[in-house]
Amino acid sequence: MELVEIVILAVVIALAAVGLVGGLVVGSRKKKLPPPPPSTPTITPPAEPKVGEEAETPRDEARRTIDEVGLPDATAPAEEAPVVETPAPPALEVPEPTEGRLVRLRARLARSQNSLGKGLLTLLSRDNLDEDTWEEIEDTLLTADVGVAPTQELVERLRERVRVLGTRTSEELRALLREELITLLGPDLDREVRTEGGAETPGVVMVVGVNGTGKTTTTGKLARVLVADGRSVVLGAADTFRAAAADQLQTWGERVGARTVRGPEGGDPASIAYDAVKEGIAEGADVVLVDTAGRLHTKTGLMDELGKVKRVVEKHGPLDEVLLVLDATTGQNGLVQARVFAEVVDITGIVLTKLDGTAKGGIVIAVQRELGVPVKLIGLGEGPDDLAPFEPGAFVDALIGD
Repeated sequence: MELVEIVILAVVIALAAVGLVGGLVVGSRKKKLPPPPPSTPTITPPAEPKVGEEAETPRDEARRTIDEVGLPDATAPAEEAPVVETPAPPALEVPEPTEGRLVRLRARLARSQNSLGKGLLTLLSRDNLDEDTWEEIEDTLLTADVGVAPTQELVERLRERVRVLGTRTSEELRALLREELITLLGPDLDREVRTEGGAETPGVVMVVGVNGTGKTTTTGKLARVLVADGRSVVLGAADTFRAAAADQLQTWGERVGARTVRGPEGGDPASIAYDAVKEGIAEGADVVLVDTAGRLHTKTGLMDELGKVKRVVEKHGPLDEVLLVLDATTGQNGLVQARVFAEVVDITGIVLTKLDGTAKGGIVIAVQRELGVPVKLIGLGEGPDDLAPFEPGAFVDALIGD
């Protein structure tokens, strides 16, 4: 019995030893194996809302009633998008009326012309009108740029009337001199600037003259004269040779609401003049004023181009007026310019500028005699409304005073 128990105990111990050794081996192998990959987390979908008997009992929480919820005021104006303000165009100027404009400028004209009128009255008032006195009268007239032929004519008429009538008082002498000067100025000449045009075409006025006479400024001032008389105007900036001439003319036009048709500097003047008349027809304008380049009268090619401008403009219809702008201070030199321009274009009227300075009023008489066309406008200052229709009576009154 004892032997059997010993054998059983030995077997149990052996099995225990084998089991212990096997556990150690397995444990060491487990330490060398790589860690298992991380398991994917389980996402639990949100619970579906329950309805009916399965619905959850609502929880008690503070709620606002419709009276407590602020609603937008229906009567309040909707918030508007911000408006970007654009600068307003400059207000149009209102030119002075042309009627009686020369009378309003009479004082200014008289201050610069008294040397002629007052000088003649002083000489004629002498007790003894001998040959020396009449020679002085002639010199006074010639100095005032009246011209040789008109001076001789005036002196002869004055001598005859003084001798026959025996005129001596200052009032009589003034009336006599006034009458004779008005006669020389041609009171019956048509001095209206023709701007009527045809039934479907505007009146077309071309302004010509040499550099420095104030031609572009005169064109702008003439636009003001026409606007003051209720006419609509289109300006053609055909002076493409002088820098900033088109800008200057456009500025004049913008002041009174007249549109300016212009082209590139150095462009074809005839083409711009043509387009200006075309635009005037399209817009139904009353008048188109074409400012041409101030060409030197000694350059034949440029003068030929001026003739081209005239011919191109006449493709739309007849040219109603060609105004020659002359600087009154140039005296007899202005007459030389006038002759050359008259050979190129048919001048229909004269504009004398700068009569407010050192000008001599006799140039009005001389230039009319030279060209056989009337002085229609005169410039008496630098102001925008200092261009006035020429009125012989008012002009002579300014020369000789009251």
